[in-house]
Amino acid sequence: MQQISEFLMTQKITALVNRYVVTDGTGRDVVAFAEQKRMKLKEQVTLWTGEDRSTVLAGFKARQVMDFGATYDVSGPQGEPLGHFRKDAMASLLRSTWDLAQGDTPPVRGTERSAGIALARRAVEVADAVLPIPLPVPFVYHFDFARDAEPVMSVERKRGIRDRYVVRIQDARLDRRLALCMAVALDALQSR
Repeated sequence: MQQISEFLMTQKITALVNRYVVTDGTGRDVVAFAEQKRMKLKEQVTLWTGEDRSTVLAGFKARQVMDFGATYDVSGPQGEPLGHFRKDAMASLLRSTWDLAQGDTPPVRGTERSAGIALARRAVEVADAVLPIPLPVPFVYHFDFARDAEPVMSVERKRGIRDRYVVRIQDARLDRRLALCMAVALDALQSR
């Protein structure tokens, strides 16, 4: 049996950026920190090893300018490729679906766990787009990533005022940095 790595990710919303703090499973030690600038045409997010931003852990960058099926390349601190991910635009019409690839290993597919919640969330997003006041999204969503029906990682959103997630890596072959970039992207890019 493989050992499961668990992390906690919390989003802190500020006026101009979304901040993500990733801690170990106990919630005490920061293992990654990221900031996403809003309204960028070509998305790029850097993960550092701490909130002091002194050491780069990894990062992801869109290959092209805003695209619903954009591919994001993930690289390590020296720019070395770690893998890539992309949203499957067609499959995501019903339930958000992401493809995650690392090197020569077979790709991993991540899908929203509940089709019912996915559809209800879309209904709220449509209503929010036409109403003059923003609606809170009352649904928590979870993503399960698998390769050949074997679990690789999961990202579970917890109920609460702030966005909080539990990130579990069930396959030790998956690069932790790639997994954490994917977890940040699920929150940062989900509505695109």
